[in-house]
Amino acid sequence: MKFEGRVEIHAPRPRVWAFVTDPDQVGRCVQGVESIEKLDGGRFRAHAKVGIGFISAKLVVDAEFTEIHEPDDATVLARGHASGSDVGMTAKIVLTDGGDGSTVVDWTADVTLSGMIASVGTGLIDGPATRMVGETFECIKTKLEKAKLDA
Repeated sequence: MKFEGRVEIHAPRPRVWAFVTDPDQVGRCVQGVESIEKLDGGRFRAHAKVGIGFISAKLVVDAEFTEIHEPDDATVLARGHASGSDVGMTAKIVLTDGGDGSTVVDWTADVTLSGMIASVGTGLIDGPATRMVGETFECIKTKLEKAKLDA
């Protein structure tokens, strides 16, 4: 499954970059994430509880930044495991300057599923996954724009 999107955040690029490349900050915006462990070498592990339809599972995801070109783009490779299911993802985020000091964030994600989660079918997964990603980026935008008001 492929996902992509764009969001304009009214915050300077260095602050947006610092946020979107910090697994702790992003993890607080992803529904179901229970904890993030930072490991060495740009690697991290996320523990999450995910649910799609009637299927719910604890998911452990090992991820790493495979490319970082500060403050322009970053690529993350992730592999996750839940009981009877596997998830793989390659995600890329690209930051560019927008108008009035804002930052435009373009993102893509290529996700592969196998096992019980995949048996649900992409038709049932696509809608909730798209909604969850939208909520994640809305949270990121809100936190960064609120930080601007608090500064």
